[in-house]
Amino acid sequence: MAFSAIDRLIHRDPERRALRALADRTKHLEGRRRPDASLQIVVDLARELTNGRYAALSVTDEHDHTEGFFVSGLDRDAMMRLRTPPQGHGPLGSLRYDGKPVRFDDVSQHRKAFGFPSHHPEMQALVGVALWANGVVRGALYVTDRQDGRSFDDDDEHVLITLGQHASQVIEQDWY
Repeated sequence: MAFSAIDRLIHRDPERRALRALADRTKHLEGRRRPDASLQIVVDLARELTNGRYAALSVTDEHDHTEGFFVSGLDRDAMMRLRTPPQGHGPLGSLRYDGKPVRFDDVSQHRKAFGFPSHHPEMQALVGVALWANGVVRGALYVTDRQDGRSFDDDDEHVLITLGQHASQVIEQDWY
């Protein structure tokens, strides 16, 4: 059966793709879901759907300290070498104050590009969104470095916004 032009547009829609992928992955979670399992699915999908090299999701407490950290694209040894998760004071810090998505072609050129933990992977391009719980920013979801070398675009940002809304619900309902 041939798809119409509208069917093809709907099929490529970034929000639809993200919601479909979430539905496919979360249906396999059993009974009462642990928030960490749901949040790991979100960060894995963020990396896959944007073709990113790395993805991370942080959950912060009321004092903006990272209390939950989920990654995709790093092996276990690289995670163990990190020792502490990034605290998001650099380029992602603006998410705490205005909650608006961020996108950088070269994050090292940002005036606040400092404070990465030792053994943090090298990264250049970044797109990130704030995660909200109870009306305040309580984390971030971000992806770095597209594997195809292209810049992150509006579709990538929309994917993260959609996944971030799901993560925000998980954080608000099941984390706190």
